[in-house]
Amino acid sequence: MGRREDEVRRMLDTPHPQVPAELAARAAERGDRLLRRRRVLGRLWLLTAAAVVVAFAVWAVVAQPWQVPPAETTPPLEGW
Repeated sequence: MGRREDEVRRMLDTPHPQVPAELAARAAERGDRLLRRRRVLGRLWLLTAAAVVVAFAVWAVVAQPWQVPPAETTPPLEGW
C-alpha cells in the first residue's frame, strides 16, 4: 500500500460530520428553481427566435430583396 492509500484510509476511518436534516429538502428546492429558470430561459429563447423569424419574413415581404431595383437613369437614345 502506498502513502496516499494510507492517508485515504485514515480519513475514512474518522467519524463523518453530521448532515443537516433539511439538506435533501433544500437541494430539491434548489433543483426545482434551477429547472424552472432553465425552462423560462428556453421559452424566452424560443420566443426571441420566433420574433426574429417573423421580423425577417415581414421585412422580406415589404422590401422584396429578390427583385432587381429599378434603373436610376434611362438608357441613351441612339439612332433617332
